[in-house]
Amino acid sequence: MTSRDQLSIDLALQGGGSHGAFTWGVLERVLDERSLRVESISGTSAGAMNAVVFAYGYTLDGAAGAKLALEKFWSAVSEAARYSPIQRTPFDVMSGNWSLDSSPGYVFFDIFSRLFSPYEVNPANINPLRDILEAHVDFGRLKDCPIKVFINATNVRTGLPRLFRNAELSADVVLASACLPLMHQAIEIDGDPYWDGGFSGNPLLTPIIRESEARDILLVQINPVERPGVPRTARDILNRLNEISFNSSLKKELRAVAMFQRLFAAAKIDDGIDVSWAEQWSTVRVHRITTPKMVELGASSKLNAEWEFLTMLRQEGRDQTESFLAQHGADLGKRSTYEIDTLLDTLLEQG
Repeated sequence: MTSRDQLSIDLALQGGGSHGAFTWGVLERVLDERSLRVESISGTSAGAMNAVVFAYGYTLDGAAGAKLALEKFWSAVSEAARYSPIQRTPFDVMSGNWSLDSSPGYVFFDIFSRLFSPYEVNPANINPLRDILEAHVDFGRLKDCPIKVFINATNVRTGLPRLFRNAELSADVVLASACLPLMHQAIEIDGDPYWDGGFSGNPLLTPIIRESEARDILLVQINPVERPGVPRTARDILNRLNEISFNSSLKKELRAVAMFQRLFAAAKIDDGIDVSWAEQWSTVRVHRITTPKMVELGASSKLNAEWEFLTMLRQEGRDQTESFLAQHGADLGKRSTYEIDTLLDTLLEQG
């Protein structure tokens, strides 16, 4: 199949710790779909890791290289966590519970991280992910990658997102995008400290809307938007606060897309006015792949890097993508399948 026969799409990849293995499965299934071609990827945190590994592997051997690079990366992540004190209990293993809530190592780490900062307990700023990234990604090759990669991190000083493109990407950039402030020291880049990009864009949609010629955005969302009931334990409350926070910036951008589409469709534009920027937003088609399984998994499972868990999420990603393509594959290139108008309508109704 030639590139002319392929539909160009953009990928928007959320972060979420080891839950990013779900995205691994989505990417594998997308690569199997020869009618699709990835033009750009915007990723945050675990989404950023998937993005750079995907792009690097693609520079080596196209789709086959990207799939192999992703498998090697996630295998290395699992291997690095093999001897971590944060492990499931034997009872959880026998019962098939992927949560770490009962793990003595996790409970100790959870309490310890709220009493002491990473500057106190890890003054050398050791992060095993740095070694894994540097071993599995030649960032220099990303400068010539045909896929545009956009990674964002949150500037601690200003609270604003900073966007990094192919030529600027490095292990530091990816670690900055995944830097949870209670777990790791801020990553300094060009004299400024950075935290997790999820605080300011999870992921950012603006760069792929403005800089990609593809009009279809496939959002891989792994942070639950809705969660039934009211969280009552301190751990559950904090988890829900993080979920709301890490989805809020994405919702704002999706509302902006919906607003531009609605206004542009209704407006009468004078011939002398340049509206190309508005047209970019108004012509975007948004699609989403997610799974209800994320609601079932506890927040602590984001630190579970057992190979069985990662490959389970990988298969879930493949299955959900298969279902999406079966249901909406014919809609790609034609219309949105994620009804973002509801986000705007809810806001207007409240106003």
